[in-house]
Order: sequence, then C-alpha cells, then structure tokens
Amino acid sequence: MQDTELEKTRARYGLLAVIISNLAIAGVAIFGVWRLGGDKSVMVGVLTAAFTAVSSMTTAYLGIKAVSNTAKSMAARDKPASAPEHG
Repeated sequence: MQDTELEKTRARYGLLAVIISNLAIAGVAIFGVWRLGGDKSVMVGVLTAAFTAVSSMTTAYLGIKAVSNTAKSMAARDKPASAPEHG
C-alpha cells in the first residue's frame, strides 16, 4: 500500500512541476511578445521557442512516466509469488 501512495505522490508533484514550468515559459513568452511592441519576425521566434520548450517538457514527462509505469508493471509480473506463511 505504501508503494502506491509513493507513486501517486511522485506523479502528482511531477505533473505539478511540469505545469508550473509550462506556465512560467508561457508567462515569459507573453511578456517578451508584449515588450517587443510589434516586430512580428521576432515575435514568431519567441513564440516558436516557447512552444518548443513547453512541448518538449511535457513530452519528456509523459515519456518518462510511461517507461516508469511499464518497468514497474514488468517487475511486478516477473516477481515470484511468495509462499503463504504457516503459523
């Protein structure tokens, strides 16, 4: 039961870190576009870089989480069943 709670906590805080990072990237991009004052070519570069950063961060988190879940399920499947205790 404790492993399940640990995994839930890791997933919750990992997702929270990704969301906060994505919001920070979006905030900086919005501020940068606002401060540029109309130079469209630079705005496109800033927004493209922000989109790339957000998508890379999110994809990395989801990929790592999927691999972790797969490895955990494979380890649980290959684990030999413990013999019942006689007392």
